[in-house]
Amino acid sequence: MNIAVIIAGGSGQRMGQDIPKQFINVYDKPVIIYTLEGFQRHPQIDAIEVVCIDGWHDVLWAYAHQFNITKLKWVISGGNTGQESIRNGVFNLEGKVGDEDIIVIHDGIRPLVDETVLTDVIMKAQIHGNAVTSLPYNEQIFVVNPENEKTTKQYIPREILRRVSTPQAYKFGKLDWAYHEAFEKEIGIKGSAYTNTMMVELGETLYFAAGSDKNIKLTTKDDLEMFKGYLKKEKDNWLK
Repeated sequence: MNIAVIIAGGSGQRMGQDIPKQFINVYDKPVIIYTLEGFQRHPQIDAIEVVCIDGWHDVLWAYAHQFNITKLKWVISGGNTGQESIRNGVFNLEGKVGDEDIIVIHDGIRPLVDETVLTDVIMKAQIHGNAVTSLPYNEQIFVVNPENEKTTKQYIPREILRRVSTPQAYKFGKLDWAYHEAFEKEIGIKGSAYTNTMMVELGETLYFAAGSDKNIKLTTKDDLEMFKGYLKKEKDNWLK
């Protein structure tokens, strides 16, 4: 089986709205539903679990019924951090899925996940045991000079860099082991750590999968306007 774990446990303070950003309505549909629809439509996704902010579980179930998200099987509470929320989602699947099943972790506020990206991340995880969505880095990166923070004398070749985001996919057995190990030993769970960074800190090798520039994360009001633009725009027929 391929199970999607959608992380929607944040309060979205940087968006500056009165409700969590994953529940903001865009053209009469909540952001989280746009995200869930991408997984609902994908033929290789068998079930969906949402790690949801407390107090919004019933709202999410109601929206799922309204928008026909039939693959939604579990809604559980998040933690105090992103890593705690993912851990809760993983631990909830113990006894429900097998070690070889693929778990696709995705941010609930990335509503434009592409079908080809999902297909590739699942395929790569089936082959290698894990896969992380990635893109080349197209900007120049310079390192701040510690002697004068307004200057630089060093750059990082962009050819050796990759931007990594969600979706990420892992075989459940290794993923479950990793979260037990990480929280018992406090490895890779602090600050902005995510599943991919935690896995590297635990000594695992990660495999790159395809990415998409439109897979934006809705963090600010500007991101929300960009998302609305993507929804409204029409594809040019002459583009190959």
